[in-house]
Amino acid sequence: MQGGRQSTGHVLMVRPCHFGSNSETAASNAFQQPISDPADTIQNRALAEFDGMFQTLRSAGVVPMVFEDTQEPVKPDAVFPNNWVSFHNDGTVYLYPMEAPSRRLERRADIVETLSDSKGFYVREIIDLSASENNGQFLEGTGSMVLDRVNRVIYAALSTRTHMSALAEFSQQADYEITAFDATDSRGRAVYHTNVMMAIGSRFAVICADAIVDRVKRTAVLARLAATGREIIEISIQQMENFAGNLLELITESGGTIIVVSRTAYEALTADQRNRLSQYGEVLPVAIETIEKVGGGSVRCMLAEVFLPLSPDSSTGAAN
Repeated sequence: MQGGRQSTGHVLMVRPCHFGSNSETAASNAFQQPISDPADTIQNRALAEFDGMFQTLRSAGVVPMVFEDTQEPVKPDAVFPNNWVSFHNDGTVYLYPMEAPSRRLERRADIVETLSDSKGFYVREIIDLSASENNGQFLEGTGSMVLDRVNRVIYAALSTRTHMSALAEFSQQADYEITAFDATDSRGRAVYHTNVMMAIGSRFAVICADAIVDRVKRTAVLARLAATGREIIEISIQQMENFAGNLLELITESGGTIIVVSRTAYEALTADQRNRLSQYGEVLPVAIETIEKVGGGSVRCMLAEVFLPLSPDSSTGAAN
């Protein structure tokens, strides 16, 4: 069974109120770096980076739907909405089980309701998988899963945030096949989210194959990606650790394609890798160094794609 489009121009972002270091997530996220700056300085820098990213996307022809974080409860990682929710082209919305208790507070029914009531999208069903938290089983959305939406395949690096039982529940509900593996960084620590080591566009795939521990599994993953006809662009573990795998292909209002990466990631890529990516869309770097260092996530984590269809009575443009 094949799905719909791989990419969309409809994305949402959450503008943070209390961005900062989260001690609950630091143990499993090796990308987080301690910064001694005052909390208000970090928050102000994060807001400036967020607003700058929004403006850059808008100038490129993608206008994200921005939701303001709520003052209470405090949610230091609210800027990364793709971990708690995903939106699919059959009208289904999935809510996910999160490892850190503070991150479970990010799940907001009002955001889903606004998409349906005010933004013109059709929500057929909300499937809440968060009960798995009670059993210590987690699956953090499109952080834990990199989805080949066309061929309906989940790529997932197993970690304390990504468990097979939760993967199986999603795959059964959404009708996806699972390709799971173990992946580690340069110090042998588990890669906490799959979307920092790989990304799938319509005609390309970026992957840090060297991070996949088992050679047989590594070969199998690469073969499965190659079988889809996409060009595979491999990155090194060092490049992965600079967020070169955390990118996202988006469709502009004019029907063009952009590939959003952070400035950190862009500078880590070689000239050849940049050129190869540019064959598939304009490569758009954005400066979010504070968000990356303190939060341990990058541009892909900040963008939750909305593949929902339009409501029958909607007068807005067609959803991607």
